[in-house]
Amino acid sequence: MPAIHTMQKKISSALISVFYKDGLEPVVQALHRLGVTIYSTGGTQKFIEALNIPCVPVESLTSYPSILGGRVKTLHPVVFGGILARRDVPQDIEEMKAYHIPAVDLVIVDLYPFEETLAQARSSSFTGTAEEAEKMITEKIDIGGPSMIRAAAKNCKDLLVVAAKDDYASLVDLLTTQHGETSFEQRREYAAKAFEIVMHYDIAISNYFNPASPMLNYSSKEQVLRYGENPHQKGVFYGDLDEVFDKLHGKELSYNNLVDVDGAVQLISEFPSYDKKDTPDAVFAIIKHTNVCGIAARASVKEAWDAALAGDPESAFGGVLVCNGIIDKATAEAINEIFFEVLIANGFEAAALAVLQTKKNRILLTLKEKPAFAQQAKTVLNGILTQDMDKGNFSEWKEVGGRAATAVEKADLEFANIVCKHLKSNAIALVKNKQLLGKGCGQTSRIDALRQSIKKAEQFNFDLKGAVLASDAFFPFDDSVKLSHEAGITAFIQPGGSIRDKDSIDYCIRHNLAMIITGLRHFRH
Repeated sequence: MPAIHTMQKKISSALISVFYKDGLEPVVQALHRLGVTIYSTGGTQKFIEALNIPCVPVESLTSYPSILGGRVKTLHPVVFGGILARRDVPQDIEEMKAYHIPAVDLVIVDLYPFEETLAQARSSSFTGTAEEAEKMITEKIDIGGPSMIRAAAKNCKDLLVVAAKDDYASLVDLLTTQHGETSFEQRREYAAKAFEIVMHYDIAISNYFNPASPMLNYSSKEQVLRYGENPHQKGVFYGDLDEVFDKLHGKELSYNNLVDVDGAVQLISEFPSYDKKDTPDAVFAIIKHTNVCGIAARASVKEAWDAALAGDPESAFGGVLVCNGIIDKATAEAINEIFFEVLIANGFEAAALAVLQTKKNRILLTLKEKPAFAQQAKTVLNGILTQDMDKGNFSEWKEVGGRAATAVEKADLEFANIVCKHLKSNAIALVKNKQLLGKGCGQTSRIDALRQSIKKAEQFNFDLKGAVLASDAFFPFDDSVKLSHEAGITAFIQPGGSIRDKDSIDYCIRHNLAMIITGLRHFRH
C-alpha cells in the first residue's frame, strides 16, 4: 500500500455552494469536461444550470427542501457523511451504501460576507436602526459553510476543499493539467488555507460580539512589512489600518513605525480633540521608541508644537509626531524644518499638506476616530499575556503634603501624570505650564529616573522652579522628594502604597510642598 503522502485521488463528484459566483464558471466548465457529478444548492444551482450544465440538487439527496428562509440547506447526515466518510475504512463504506450516501471528492464552499456586511452597517451611508443593523449583521453569520469547509479540510486525505474564490484559477489549472487527479500534498495545502479562512471568519464574529477580544488584530488582513524590529527579522502586521487612519502621503509603515504609532495614538487618546471654539488646549507630542520625548498643551496647534519640540529638540529627530487638532500651514512650515518619520493628526489644511508632502517618504496620517482600546496582548515564553488597558488618570485625589496644590499646579499635575503613564517604568515626568521639561524612563531605580529627568531639563536650560513631578509608582524612600525639592519642584503626584509613604509625606509637610496620592499605579513595561 502506498504511503499517504503519495496517494492520488480522482475527483468524480463535487459539492458547490457559494455566495460569490464571479470566477466560478471556468471551474464548473472544467468539472463538466471531466465528467464530474455536481451537487449544488439554491442560487449556485441556478447559476450552474444557466450554463446548461447538469446539476444534482442537494434536496434530492436529503429529501428536505431548503428551510427556515434558507438557514438550513446542507446541514444533513447525507451531505456530511459524503464529506467525512473515510474511503479506507470498510465500516464507513458499508454505512454509505446502507444509507445511500454518495461520496464527495471536491467541496467548493465560501462564506457569507460577514465583515463586508459589518462595515456596511457601520458606515455613514447606512440609514437603518440599530435593530435593523443587528439583524443584517447576524444574518450574515454563516453556519453550514464553515461546517462543510471544516469537515472537508479534516478529511483532506480523501477529498479537496476550496474555500475562497481567489483559488478558483489555481483549481482550474489543477483540474486541467492533472485531469482531475490531486495529490495528498495538494489537498493538505488547500485544507490549511481553508482552516485559516474559517479561523479568520470566526475571530471576526467573536470580535463583533466581544469588542474587547485580544485576538482583534489577528482577525484582519495580513500585511508583510519590510522587516521586523531589525533588518534580519521578518515582520508581519495583522489588522486593518484603514479602519483607523486615512494615509495621505509617504512610504509604507514599518514594524517600528507601527509600534511608535500605537504609542502615539494611545497617548493622544487621553486628550479630547482640539476645537478652537470649545476645547481650550491643543496638544502636540513627539514619540521616540514609544516614550514621550516632548509634549505640550497650548492655546493653538503651532504653540503646542513649538513647546513640545523645545522640550527635547535632539530626541525629536526621526520621531513620530501626533496632535489632537488640525495641522495648519504655519505649523506645517515649522514641522517641515526637522526630520520625522510619521505625523498623525485629526486633519490637515490643504496648504499644510502642500508643505509637508515635499518629502516623499514622510508618512502623513489622518486619525479617523480614536480607537476604543480595550485590551493588550503580548507573547511571552510559550504563551500569550493579555490585560485590560490602563485606563484613567487617578482613582482618588488625596492631598497629603504641607499644603494644597494651587490651581496651576493641579492642572500641571494632572497633565504630568498622563505623560508619566506613557513612559516606560521606572518613570518620572517634570512638567511646568503643561510642557514636559524633563523625563526619566526605563530606569532600574526611581532615583535614577529622577536624575535623568533633571539632567534633561538642565540640558535645555529649563528652570524647574515651580515645576511639578509625576511618578508612575510610589517613592520607597524620601530621597527622590529631597532631590526634586533642591531642583525647584514644588508639587508631586504619585500612587502611594509604600510602607514608607510617611517619609516622603513628612518631608513635604516640613517644606510646605504639595503632594497628591492617586491610588492608581501606572507601570509600563
